[in-house]
Amino acid sequence: MATNIGIMDAAYFVGRSEILSWINSTLQLSLSKVEEACSGAVHCQLLDAAHPGIVPMHKVNFDAKNEYEMIQNYKVLQDVFNKLKITKHIEVSKLVKGRPLDNLEFMQWMKRYCDSVNSGQNMYNALERREVCRGGRETSKKSANSQASTKGSSSQRPQSSHNSRRTEVSNANPTNQAVKVARAPSAGGPAYEEKITELKLSIDSLEKERDFYFAKLRDIEILCQTPEIEHSPIVGAIQKILYAADDDGTAVAEAQAMLSVGHKEIEGLSPIAEVSEEKSSSETHKRKNIANIDFDAAGIATLSPRQRLSDISDIHCSGSPLMTC
Repeated sequence: MATNIGIMDAAYFVGRSEILSWINSTLQLSLSKVEEACSGAVHCQLLDAAHPGIVPMHKVNFDAKNEYEMIQNYKVLQDVFNKLKITKHIEVSKLVKGRPLDNLEFMQWMKRYCDSVNSGQNMYNALERREVCRGGRETSKKSANSQASTKGSSSQRPQSSHNSRRTEVSNANPTNQAVKVARAPSAGGPAYEEKITELKLSIDSLEKERDFYFAKLRDIEILCQTPEIEHSPIVGAIQKILYAADDDGTAVAEAQAMLSVGHKEIEGLSPIAEVSEEKSSSETHKRKNIANIDFDAAGIATLSPRQRLSDISDIHCSGSPLMTC
């Protein structure tokens, strides 16, 4: 069950048209834009479709126009998240603004979650469940009227196109041609608007991805500035790649060369380290000898004069083979 998915997950690459088709087919609505679901009521009913009966639909307001009314819907959604132990964070302040990218991303997550649950969606009666909501009946009527008008316009298109062709053939004078040229942009208006919306979404997505990777690079830069590792060869190689101005691939080769030079320097310093260890061991031995001498001197100083004379006589007797004690 997908509660938290990464930003590079396949769920976030589902297109806007596929999301709209899924919403409209599941809830029997006629949304034309994803941001039309920014009130939170659609999210509540989608979760009710995934878990039938768990959402208190009588608290959902499909007629929410102001932000404080939308926030109440998101509170209902958050309560259901808590019941289901879903840890997904809801960015209410961004969603209620009706921004296309924010609403698209959250709806992409909703689709991924509902698809992973996939319980009883085919048997879900969206119209009946929406009847108890505030503004639910009006929303259902608007959706029904919109679907009827869409079907009517689609059925009239072949006939209108046939009539327009006959008119073009019969009236081929310059005045009609000017009218056709003037009407052409207006006929392509909705297509252009849809294309512009798609481009805006693409730009927003690219900017968010750019900011994501820039933040990662900034974290690496801060780590490289740590005093303990700032002057190490590998940090220098990383900084060489980070601060490279040219995109010709030479930065990687230079960084590898820096690492190899640093490795050779470390190998060259290893005999010196051995000599230093030998010196330290010899110095330790000398210190031990000095400590023993000091200990003997201290022991002699504590002897009485008679004991000292006896020790001296012992030394003289043992030192000369001619003397007998």
